[in-house]
This record gives sequence, structure tokens and C-alpha cells, in this order.
Amino acid sequence: MLLRNVLSIGLRVRNSSSYCIRPSVGLERDVEDVMEAANQFAKKEMYPKMAEWDKKGELPMDVLKKAGEMGFGAIYCKGDHGGSGLSRLHASVIFEQLSMGCVSTAAYISIHNMCAWMLDTYGPDKLKEDLLPEMALFNKLGSYCLTEPDAGSDAASIRTTATKKGDYYVVNGSKAFISGAGTSNNYFVMMRQDGAAPGAKGIFCLMIEDGTEGFSYGKKEDKLGWNSQPTRILTFEDCKVPITNQIGKDGFGFNIAMAGLNGGRVNIASCSLGAAQRSMDLAIEHLKCRKQFGKTLSDFQYNQFKLAELATKLVTSRLIVRAAAEQLDNDDPEKVALCAMAKLHATDNCFEVVNGALQMFGGYGFLKDYPIQQYLRDIRVHQILEGTNEMMRLLISRDLLTKDIFWSS
Repeated sequence: MLLRNVLSIGLRVRNSSSYCIRPSVGLERDVEDVMEAANQFAKKEMYPKMAEWDKKGELPMDVLKKAGEMGFGAIYCKGDHGGSGLSRLHASVIFEQLSMGCVSTAAYISIHNMCAWMLDTYGPDKLKEDLLPEMALFNKLGSYCLTEPDAGSDAASIRTTATKKGDYYVVNGSKAFISGAGTSNNYFVMMRQDGAAPGAKGIFCLMIEDGTEGFSYGKKEDKLGWNSQPTRILTFEDCKVPITNQIGKDGFGFNIAMAGLNGGRVNIASCSLGAAQRSMDLAIEHLKCRKQFGKTLSDFQYNQFKLAELATKLVTSRLIVRAAAEQLDNDDPEKVALCAMAKLHATDNCFEVVNGALQMFGGYGFLKDYPIQQYLRDIRVHQILEGTNEMMRLLISRDLLTKDIFWSS
């Protein structure tokens, strides 16, 4: 794995930027080396094809395979079965850099990593031995399946069911808004055990393979952004799944889903950081060369002050995301609220950064000849998925109002 080589010998080529929003500020040497490796990959393999992937609406399998060779397929999985064995902070800086190259593709890579981690953490040994090395190399792709047509934010109300019959579960139901659907090979599906208790305690997880009898796909959704990854509804009709494909114990599926989402929120927030960083760089270049009223746009104080505001939003977002990543690694008891804060703050503020940068381009920013509009379209959904930002506010406020305060009267 090339990431392991980077960590063992370091990286000789480094970015020469020195301004206050550079992503390397505050990073330890090993994390910065990984960041630079991801940056070089994004510049060479992703950014030149970003617009093409947006038009084609297909996952770039050739580039995913190269990403697997780099070690990006199972970043924070243990090394036993091909994982890179890195921290959540390493993963955050990787996803930030990859999203500069293409937000949509980087976001899918983050979802695939979440599935690999769920398998690595909760899966049976045989399934890990067979599947994780293939997922680490992107030879097999993973999709996370929780949302249903009638169960979004109220995830504990899912109705997809599984009935145990001998050595199989028979699954019936549907899943909605599934990233990678139709291209992925392995689907990590949350469902309700027939006869189990209502609510979260009755949910468990099965890995269902593409091609399983009774498993079918709906049409590919036509989306505003995230176009390089297909999105479809999944339907299960008397779908027979071996009991050996169960991830975790009975009644533990909701816990697995939520644990996956803690990391998923940091990952998606990191992808928003990358879009904001690249949009800032594009805006700075544009302001320095575009002239109106006889001087460059960078000479207008309004634009200077606006840049300062956007830069502050970007840096504060990066700080809170990286802090949450580190507390997730530390298994901090407040990790749920901290990850929710990171997702809420970063996705909201980074959208404002990209939107503000687009405004600086004027009419040009609205043209598809310029990449900034694609960043805007791609990160808008980050305020919705992995738990809406309204649900993030609920998680944070619940933590504040149900636990002991720091300094009581």
C-alpha cells in the first residue's frame, strides 16, 4: 500500500503554499505526508476528469482501482485484511484533498470506507477474510443502506423485514437514496427481524450481494449533484440471504448504523472542506486577474473583507472537523454530539464559502465551463445526508439538556 510507504519514508514533494488557510496548518508530519499524497492523487487522477464524470453519471472504476492501490479503500480498517490502519484524522485530511479533485467521487469513497469499517468492526471473521481485501482495493464496492421511502430522519421506523428460515434470512422491503446502487457489489442493509421488538432494538444488519435472487434496482435518480455516483431505490422480494452474512448480533443493527454515521458525518464534513478550499483558491486567482473600473477585483475593499469572512468560515470548520475526528479516535463519550457539531458547522459554513466564491465570479461562476458551480451542486446535499442538519441540532441540544453542566450553581 502506497500510504504505508508514505508513512515509513515520508514525502519529499511538499506544497509550497504559505497563506493562512492552507490545509496543512497544525498537522503532524505523518498526517501532512498523507495529506500531500492524497492531494497529488486528486490533482493527477480526479480534478482533470471531474466535469466529465459529472456528465457521464458513472463511478470512474479505473480511478477507484488506483485509489485502492494507494490505500484509500479501507483507510481506518485494521491491517489484518488489507486495511490501511490509519486514524480518523488521516481519513479526514484524505477526504478533504480528494474532494478538491471531485466531491461526488470522494464522497462515495467515504461511504465505501464506512461500509468497510462496519465489516471490519462488527463482521464475522470468514466474511472479513473473504471481502475486506477486495473492498480495500475497490475490487468490490460497498453501499450503506438505512433510509427507506417512508423512513428518513426517523431511522428507527424502518420496515424492511427479515424472516429466518433455516440457514437463510428471507428479506422483504425497500431502501431509498442508496449511493452506488447498481454499481456496488455489497450492500450493508439495516432491517427489522420478524417478530422483534419495535423501534431501534428490533433492527439488525445483513450484507446482501448484488445478483442475489429477489434483489432488484429502481431507475437511476436524476440529481442536482453527486452525479458521478449512481443513486437508486433497492427492492427486496423474498430475497434469500445466508445467515453467515449477518453483521453484528441480533438487535444491534441500529447501534452499528449510528456508529457508522458518526464517522460518516466527519467524512462528509471533510468533503465539504475540500470544496470550500478549492473554491477559495479559484476565487483568489480570479480576483487577482479580473479587472473592472480600471483595477483588479482584489483591490476592492468589499472583496477583501468578504474573502476574510469566507476564510474564517473555512478555517473554523476545519478545526471543528479535525477535533471531532480525533475524539472519534479517542472514543470520547461525547463523540455523537461532537461529530454532529462538526457536520452541522462545516457543511453549513462551507456551502456559504462556495456560494460566496461563486458570487465573486459573477456570471462566469454560473457557467459549467467553470468548476465552481459543480462544487456548489455537489456539496448542497451534505446538509441533508448522514442525518439532516436539523437532526444534528437535535442531537446537540439533547446532549446539552440531558447531561450534567460544567459549572452548576
